[in-house]
Amino acid sequence: MAWFLIVSSVIVLWVASLFKIIHGSYSLPKGTFLNNLKNGGSVNKRNVLFVVAHPDDESMFFTPTINYLTSRGHNVHILCLSIGDADGKGTTRKEELYQASAILKVPHQQVSVLDHPDLQDGFGKVWNDSILANIIEEEITRNSIDLIITFDNYGVSGHCNHRDVHYGVRKLLQASSQRKIEAWELVSTNIFRKYSGPVDIWLSSLNPMQSSHEVVHCLLNEQPRKSFLAMAQHSSQWVWFRKLFVAFSSYTYVNTLKKM
Repeated sequence: MAWFLIVSSVIVLWVASLFKIIHGSYSLPKGTFLNNLKNGGSVNKRNVLFVVAHPDDESMFFTPTINYLTSRGHNVHILCLSIGDADGKGTTRKEELYQASAILKVPHQQVSVLDHPDLQDGFGKVWNDSILANIIEEEITRNSIDLIITFDNYGVSGHCNHRDVHYGVRKLLQASSQRKIEAWELVSTNIFRKYSGPVDIWLSSLNPMQSSHEVVHCLLNEQPRKSFLAMAQHSSQWVWFRKLFVAFSSYTYVNTLKKM
C-alpha cells in the first residue's frame, strides 16, 4: 500500500508538472533573459551562438533555450565542433543535425558543423582549448555574434568533449579582444534531478533565489514536443535508451543558464 501511494504521488506530480509547462500556468523567473528593450519598446534582438560538441547535443540538452530564443525573434546560430564520427556515422549525423535544426527553426545557413582533424568525437580524445577558441572566434566574427551559450565545466553528462568545449569558450573569453562577448553556460545537475523530467521545474526555480552572487536564469521548454521531434531527426542515434533519456531528462523541460 505504501509503495502504491508513493508511485501514485510521483505520477501525479509528473503529470501536474507537465501540465504546468504545456499550459504556461507556471512561470519560472525567466522573463528578463535577453528581454532588454530598445528605445522604441521592442526587444533588442541578439545574435546568439550555441557552441556544442556533437550533432544531437542541441536537441538533447538545449531545446528549452533554443525554443525560448527563436520564439522571441533572436537570431540563433549553432556551431557543432565535430561530426560525431566515433562510430563511423559522421556524414549521416551531420545531415541529421541540419534536419533537427529545421525543426528548431534555426536556418540551415546558420548551422556550422566541423570535421577538424584535432577535434574528433570520442571518449579520451582531448580537444585543445586554443584551437577551439580560435575556431569560435572566427565564427563570432563571421556572424557578428554577441552572445554565446555552451556547456558548463561538467558538460551535463561528463563527456570529455563537452567539457573541452566549455574550456575553449573560457579560453576565448580570457582573450582581451573578446572580453565584451556575453556568455552563458548550461548548468549540470545531479543524477536525481537529471532524470526527474518535468518535476525539476520546481527545483530549478530555486536556483536564481539561491544564487545571490551569480546571474542565473531558468527557461521552460514552452514546446517540449519539439525536443522529441528534433531528436527523432537524429535517426542514427534515436535508439531506445535515448528515447527514454529525452522522455525522462529534465533538460527536455527546463534549462538553467548561468553567466560565465
